[in-house]
Amino acid sequence: MFTGEIPKEISNLVDLEELSLGENSFSGLLQMMIFNISGLRIINLADNDISGTLPSNIGSILPNIERLYLGELANLVGTIPHSISNCSKLTILELSSNKLSGFIPNSLGCLTHLQYLNLQENNLTCDSSLSFLTSLTNCRNLTILSLNWNPLNGMLPLSIGNLSTSLTIFLASGCKFKGRIPNEVGNLSSLFDFDISGNDLVGSIPTSIGNLRNLQRLFLNDNKLTGFIGDNLCKLPRLGSIHLSQNHLSGSLPNCLGNTSLREICLGSNKLSSNVPTSLGTLRI
Repeated sequence: MFTGEIPKEISNLVDLEELSLGENSFSGLLQMMIFNISGLRIINLADNDISGTLPSNIGSILPNIERLYLGELANLVGTIPHSISNCSKLTILELSSNKLSGFIPNSLGCLTHLQYLNLQENNLTCDSSLSFLTSLTNCRNLTILSLNWNPLNGMLPLSIGNLSTSLTIFLASGCKFKGRIPNEVGNLSSLFDFDISGNDLVGSIPTSIGNLRNLQRLFLNDNKLTGFIGDNLCKLPRLGSIHLSQNHLSGSLPNCLGNTSLREICLGSNKLSSNVPTSLGTLRI
């Protein structure tokens, strides 16, 4: 429950490697002097009342940074600097729940050690081809990617299937995605949480989703998807939650869903035209 400004004298600690001051009530401007400690590997200032911008030369002044937690600050504005590509050791980049704007830089793809990228709940944008997603295919260790609630206004590229085979969580709800869900998502073999709800996606549910044998949560609700649900979902032995409500899906529910591990299924506001399969009564929790 610390308050007040972070003392600028911290910059005198030239051998400091970890600065963790998160979840306090520090206020004032983001102290640029902190970023002058070149040996810092970990900075955690998340969940404070700090304002300011990210330094444009962040890549040159923090060459050794491995984990950067700057989420949930009171008024962190501006853009993500292109120079962040020079933070070549970065594994965790947490910038969620701020007021960042501008394009998501393609230079993020230079962070080849990146494992965790959370940009959700900002005002970030991108070109219509979502080229930053293509750039992230260079991050072969990427495990978690969260983009929720940014107005990205583009079409999911085919390159989404080339994201890291280690990717377990892909969250992109409320991003104003348009077009179809690429069949290439079926290449993300480690995925267990896939949420692209609340967009403007059209077309059918890709049959390739049946290849995601580790999938546990599938959230496609609040889109404009059409076609049948199909029995490909029955091929997912670990699937526990399916949210498909608020779409234009038609036809009948696959009877084979009763042979899955489902614990939650939401189908409201579609155009389904059959009885509920009796096999659902055999589901075990």
